Amino acid sequence: SENTVCASPGAMSPALAKEIPREEREGGSRRSGWGLLVTAGVGGTLVALYAVATPFVTPALRKVCLPFVPATAAQIQNVLKMLENRSGSLVDIGSGDGRIVIAAAKKGFQAVGYELNPWLVWYSRYRAWRDGVHQNTKFYISDLWKVSFSHYRNIVVFGVPQMMPQLEKKLEEELECNTRIIACRFPFPRWIPDHTTGEGIDTVWAYDLKRSRGCETKILEITSETES
Repeated sequence: SENTVCASPGAMSPALAKEIPREEREGGSRRSGWGLLVTAGVGGTLVALYAVATPFVTPALRKVCLPFVPATAAQIQNVLKMLENRSGSLVDIGSGDGRIVIAAAKKGFQAVGYELNPWLVWYSRYRAWRDGVHQNTKFYISDLWKVSFSHYRNIVVFGVPQMMPQLEKKLEEELECNTRIIACRFPFPRWIPDHTTGEGIDTVWAYDLKRSRGCETKILEITSETES
């Protein structure tokens, strides 16, 4: 007969079961089991690849698309140069894989990184532990626009042009006069840098807020009033 009979998967008539040798039935079951294992293995591999690739293709910060681009060795050295003779706490805004935070910690800073991408934060923590500076570093999963940086005295930021005006305003409102802000790759639009080093994409600009906010003028006025 050419008629097709619909049945639930795995259903088998007693007569048909007798016609199929036992070895073939057991072999089919084994092949089915191996198929499930292979499927599970492939699925697990794809999930693992997605987890590894995600930090490199998703934005690191909200509001502005800021993809993860690792700092070059020259950029790190230029940042450290701008931190010479500086002390106090340090924060890297959009810390990526943590290389700036770790480099600063090795120079004696209590360094903190804020990063929205959890995979990068976990990797940064691992790197800090591997390099023996985990006690001097902290990494937080957070949106920079929801964090106050008022208690930091050294700020490092790898930004993009679209975010710099808004970030400039935010930092100007929050930070104290003795804070130094170090911008990498792109400068702030209104502030005039006090120091600049590097060339091309490795250029680093340092801004001392005492000048940007007119703190020197305020100090002079207070001193004059005290003397009089």
